Amino acid sequence: MDLNKIQNLKNQALSNIIEAKTKEELEEIRISFLGRKGEITNLLKEVPKLDIEERKETGKFINEVKKVIEEGIKRQIKSLSKEKEKEEEKWFDVSIPGKKLRFGHLHPLTLASDEIRNIFRKIGFKQVSYPEIEWDWYAFEGLNMPKNHFARDEWETFFIKDLKNKKYGEAVLTPHTSSGQLREMKKNKPPIRMLNIAKCYRRQIDASHVPMFYQFETLVIDKGVNITHLKGTLDYFVKEYFGKAVKTRIRPFHFQFTEPSFEVDISCLVCGGKGCKICKEGWLEIGGAGMVHPQVLKNGGVDPEEYTGFASGFGLERVLMMKYGIDDIRLLFNNDFRFLNQF
Repeated sequence: MDLNKIQNLKNQALSNIIEAKTKEELEEIRISFLGRKGEITNLLKEVPKLDIEERKETGKFINEVKKVIEEGIKRQIKSLSKEKEKEEEKWFDVSIPGKKLRFGHLHPLTLASDEIRNIFRKIGFKQVSYPEIEWDWYAFEGLNMPKNHFARDEWETFFIKDLKNKKYGEAVLTPHTSSGQLREMKKNKPPIRMLNIAKCYRRQIDASHVPMFYQFETLVIDKGVNITHLKGTLDYFVKEYFGKAVKTRIRPFHFQFTEPSFEVDISCLVCGGKGCKICKEGWLEIGGAGMVHPQVLKNGGVDPEEYTGFASGFGLERVLMMKYGIDDIRLLFNNDFRFLNQF
């Protein structure tokens, strides 16, 4: 049985509970998830069919999810009752002074962006900004992904109708910040230390994906740059952002625009790398990285015989969620003050 599916059901239930405005809505949620024909109840009916080893772990996890949903409903009922009592007790005294407006504060994504910018600024990175509406050549072809190449499948791209350029192809909502690598190389000669924090767009939506999200990209190009410089930069960022005790590792992977390419992992923030139900084996993936492909350097107007470089890309929401234990990306965009006021 897929534990991720169960986790997503829990996230969906908690999101619905938070948004519920009446006890009637909460009762509908309870029936939908915990009733005789509810989602969680149906999953529990399937547990006896599993193997003995899987049955124990899965059954325990489903019961934990059930308990969390029950407690969430109770808390929301209590919260709604208190709000109703306060509403009934309200009265208006025309002689009292008016209430001062509350001061707002920066959104958690803005705070995370500022923190990341300051971390990289300390080691000489310059933040840049490039278009949200991008040409196909910068988003794909110039990054070593020709038309119809299967490597494009990962980026579920929004194309813009009836907007084309003879040299650079179709217009798209930029699917990743990596397009900024080519623009930076064309704009500035090496040495380059670029940090690009920007909006990206892909046709995805669930507990960990939304159609519009943020990424931050690093690019370093200079003479003699190698993998040790990449690993050192990753170590520095992770320790500055997540804490000195957190470790990093890189695993071989494939990205069409880097060679060699790596997935970047950090030691689990929950168990410290020992292994738990969150990380399974002690590590959590946070992004991708690699040495800039020689063809990409050429496409950006940089001689790969003279210069080398590395790049890394991370989801801004992803690192923020990992740092604070947020399990649903939609909380960052729902404008719920009960959530936002915690930052």
